[in-house]
Amino acid sequence: MTLALTLAAGLTVSLASCGSEGSTSAIEVDNCGDTVHLDGPPENVTLLKSASVPTLQHLGVLDRVKNRAGKYPTAYYDDATNDALAAIPSLTDKTDASGHLQISREEVVATGPDLVLGETDTVNRQTLASSDVPLIEEPALCGSLERPVTWHDAWDQIRLYGTVFDRGAEAEEYVTALQDRLASIEDAATPTKPDGSPYRIAVLYPTVGGGVTYAYGTGSMAAPVVEAAGAENVYADQSDRVFEVTAEDIVDRNPDVVLALYSDGSADEIVGAVKGLPGMDRTTAGQRGQVLPLLLNYAEPPTPLAVDGLEQVDAYLRDLPDASGAAAPDPASGGTRR
Repeated sequence: MTLALTLAAGLTVSLASCGSEGSTSAIEVDNCGDTVHLDGPPENVTLLKSASVPTLQHLGVLDRVKNRAGKYPTAYYDDATNDALAAIPSLTDKTDASGHLQISREEVVATGPDLVLGETDTVNRQTLASSDVPLIEEPALCGSLERPVTWHDAWDQIRLYGTVFDRGAEAEEYVTALQDRLASIEDAATPTKPDGSPYRIAVLYPTVGGGVTYAYGTGSMAAPVVEAAGAENVYADQSDRVFEVTAEDIVDRNPDVVLALYSDGSADEIVGAVKGLPGMDRTTAGQRGQVLPLLLNYAEPPTPLAVDGLEQVDAYLRDLPDASGAAAPDPASGGTRR
């Protein structure tokens, strides 16, 4: 019998045969325009990006990762996850100025993986083909989500890994828990400006020391994060995930708040990079110093960490001096006000 599961974000997963969890049935996953074939749930994973870590940990399969590369900020994870990551050998954490991992194909192949999670310019499906090593990339990072990103894409990420690692029940439990956390914020009174209008937020990825500044549109998970916080994305008219912007354009859009995303360095450096943009002192965000530094995966790509990011954004908006609305959601009452 063939069981077919169609997921949003263009992911189709099929199992060669039905069976209970723990089976070794072959798995096929349509990912980023290609079909990925797995002989069974992976046991020797090489991890190149941090986006999947929370899901792997909650599904109880982070121990399947035998090698990792890149940066894994401890702020993302709880103590147990950080301890598990620390025990995994690191191939390299070298990145370029844009935060992209620098690693060779040969280094990855030498680990003998039965699955690679995440790709780079040098390690991708094409370069691994001759070694018959399967790779799965986050759909949002390979351009396969040609539409506005939604929270369903974060849930689908969890279900994808639940299928790959034969942890379907655990995946559904995790999705439900995250949906409850999301609802507690969405159902609560929205923090607004004194006139009742929503805060206008620019989600930026600045370059420390000067250089290109990037912004995030509706093709990014940052968009539903901002929306769920009751705010407006000043780049909601842009359908791209991420794109270059000028300081002049940021000033013209006059955000009330800037979410400054970063993957390396310190929060103070990122805030300084935003405040140092030409003309930033003419914006509301610049004049009031309303810049929230946020590690990248809290807003991009669609993963469980986006819920953590939303909670941080929501708390920040409620703490602004001019915020109207109400106090923070009360988790014990399912999102009603205290």
